[in-house]
Amino acid sequence: MSELIAKLKSEIKRLFDEDVVDVVIAFKKADSPLRPQPAFYRKGDSLEDLEYNSLCQNNLANYLTRYPHETRIGIVVRGCESRSVNALVVEKQHPRENLFKIGIPCQGIVDLRKIVKQTGEDVSGYKEDQEKISVVFKNKEYQFDRKDVLHDSCLRCVHPNPVNPDVLLGDPLPEGDPGVLRQAVESFEALTKQERYTWFQQEAERCIRCYACREACPMCYCTECFVDHNPPRWTESTISPAGTQAWHIIRAFHQTGRCTSCGACERACPMDIKMTYLTDKLNEDMLNQYDFAPGMDDTTQPPFASFNLDDKNRFVA
Repeated sequence: MSELIAKLKSEIKRLFDEDVVDVVIAFKKADSPLRPQPAFYRKGDSLEDLEYNSLCQNNLANYLTRYPHETRIGIVVRGCESRSVNALVVEKQHPRENLFKIGIPCQGIVDLRKIVKQTGEDVSGYKEDQEKISVVFKNKEYQFDRKDVLHDSCLRCVHPNPVNPDVLLGDPLPEGDPGVLRQAVESFEALTKQERYTWFQQEAERCIRCYACREACPMCYCTECFVDHNPPRWTESTISPAGTQAWHIIRAFHQTGRCTSCGACERACPMDIKMTYLTDKLNEDMLNQYDFAPGMDDTTQPPFASFNLDDKNRFVA
C-alpha cells in the first residue's frame, strides 16, 4: 500500500505542477487509524498526511457538487465512485472537462463494525495486504481474512475497476460476478409479500431520521430534500412509522438508475440499517427492462430521466 500512496502523491504533485487542477479530493490520516478522513488538497499543501487504504469509507463523489462548475477538480475514485462521478456529470452537476479522475482498482472497503465487534473501538494500529487485515487492540494483534471483514456492498460488487479514469494507478482487478448481486435480490423476491413487508418494517422502525444516509450519498444533492418540503409536505417529518417508511421508499425510488450501490449510506447509518436491497432491486429492474446500469459512461441518461418522442405511452393513465 505504501507504493500506491507514493504513486498517488507523485500524481497529485504532477497535477499541481502542470496546473491541471485547482483542488484534489482524496483521503488523509486521522487520529484513529480506523477512520481516514476526506481531504481537499490545493497547490502548496503538504501531502505528508495523504492516506489510502481499505478503511477509506466515504464516496468522494459526494463532494463534487460543493464546488462551482469552473473549479478544476482532481478526485481519487474507485469503481463505485467513478460511476457516481459519471452519473453526476450526466446530471450536469460538474462538467467532465473540469474533472480529472485518478483511478484506483478497489479491493473492497473494510466494514469497521465487523472489526470493532471482534476487538473494540480503541484500535492503535492497522495494516493490510491483498489477503489479510491486521489491527492492534490493547497491544494485541488481531488478523482477519479480508473477505470476512469487507462491507456487504463490496462482497457483491460487480465493477471494482474505475470506469473511464484519466489515469489508473495499479493493475485492473477481475470483474465481479453479477450472479452474486442477483442472488441477494432473488432471495428477497422469493419471500412472500408479508415476509418482505416484515423485513422492511423491522429495518425502517430502527431509523432515527438523522439523514446520515442522505448526507453520505453523492446522488442526494438537492438543496432542499423532499422530506423537508413545506408546503407541499411529501411525508411526515416526525419519527412515525408511516413517515419513516415513506422516507425510505421515496428515497429508494429517487435513486433508481442512479445508485451505484457503493454502500456509503449504510456505512454512515448509526443504526446499521440495511436498505440498499431496495435500490439493488430497482437497479436490477433497470438492467432487465432497459439494459441500463448506473454510471457506466458519462453521457447516457438513466431511463427515468430520458424522454424520446417515440416512447411508448404505457405510462399514460
